[in-house]
Amino acid sequence: MKTLSAQIERVWNDRSLLHEAEYQHAINEVIEMLDKGRLRVAEKSDDGWQLNEWVKKAVILYFPIRKMEVTEAGPLEFHDKIPLKKDYASQGVRVVPQAVARYGAFLSKGVILMPSYVNIGAWVGSGTMVDTWATVGSCAQIGENVHLSGGVGIGGVLEPVQAAPVIIEDNCFIGSRCIVVEGVRVEKEAVLGANVVLTASTRIIDVSSSQTVEYKGFVPERSIVVPGTVSKQFPAGEFQVACALIIGKRKASTDLKTSLNDALRETNLT
Repeated sequence: MKTLSAQIERVWNDRSLLHEAEYQHAINEVIEMLDKGRLRVAEKSDDGWQLNEWVKKAVILYFPIRKMEVTEAGPLEFHDKIPLKKDYASQGVRVVPQAVARYGAFLSKGVILMPSYVNIGAWVGSGTMVDTWATVGSCAQIGENVHLSGGVGIGGVLEPVQAAPVIIEDNCFIGSRCIVVEGVRVEKEAVLGANVVLTASTRIIDVSSSQTVEYKGFVPERSIVVPGTVSKQFPAGEFQVACALIIGKRKASTDLKTSLNDALRETNLT
C-alpha cells in the first residue's frame, strides 16, 4: 500500500506522468480496490475518522485517464467516462430500476438501492437502504443499517483533497428531503427529521434541557434532530435563519429500526 500511495502522490505532483502505463495502472488499481471495498476514502479508528487524502487524489486522477464511452443498459444509454457497477447479484445487493451506482463505489452485501444514485468513491454499509431519489455523493461514507429516506441528498467531495467527506455512521435514520453536505458527520443511531439541512456552518442546537449546547459540523450519537430557525440581525433588520434542533435522544430501549414517527413520538413532538 505504501508503494501504491507513493505512486499516486508522485503523479499528483507531476501530471505529465499520467501518460505512463505504470501510473495509470496505479490509479486503476486504487479505483478497483475502492469498488471492491478493500480501500476507503475515510475510515474509523480508535482516534476517530481518518481521511486518506491519497485515495481521493487517485479518484480525481481517474477522470483524466478515462475516455468518454457509450454504455447501454436495456433501452437506456449513457455517455460518460466512468463505467457503471455490475454483477449486483454476486455481491448480494438489491438494485431496483432506475438505480445507478458508478464503478468505484462500494456497496456492501445487503444494501438496497431504490431508484437512486451512488457516486464514485462512496462506501455504503451492509443493510443500508438508499431510498427513492436519494443521492450519495462522491466519497461519502454511509454506515451499516442506515435508512436514507426519499429525496435525501448526501453531498460529495473531491476537492480540496484535504476536505473530509460526509459521514453517516451506523444505524442512523435520515428523514425525507434531508440535505447533509460539506463534510458533516452524523454519529451512530442519530435520527434526522424530514427537511433537516446540515452544512459545515449550520448551527446544531441541543434544546432538550434547560441549557442549550451548540455544535457545528457533527451531530452527536442517538440525537433526534428537527429543522428550526434562529433570529439573526442583518443591516436590513432581524430575520430568521435556518438551524437544526436536537430535541432529545433516541432511547436505548427503542428498536434501532424504529420509524421516524416513533422516534419523534418519544420526544412528544407528534
